[in-house]
Amino acid sequence: MEYSKDDLIEAKRQIDSTLHKLKETVKTLESKENVSRLKSQITLAKRRIKAFEIANYFLENEIKKDK
Repeated sequence: MEYSKDDLIEAKRQIDSTLHKLKETVKTLESKENVSRLKSQITLAKRRIKAFEIANYFLENEIKKDK
């Protein structure tokens, strides 16, 4: 599929925003008492962070190619 440079830049902006929120969520969850009962939520958030970082990497490469 073809996406415009503006589409790619907006997608990256949205991913950056979501990444920031997820990282803050992990910090909050890890600072709570009984972290062991929150382990699955923390793991899920960390996996999502990794997935968004990968997506961001590919978006950055596509945006650079478009210059």
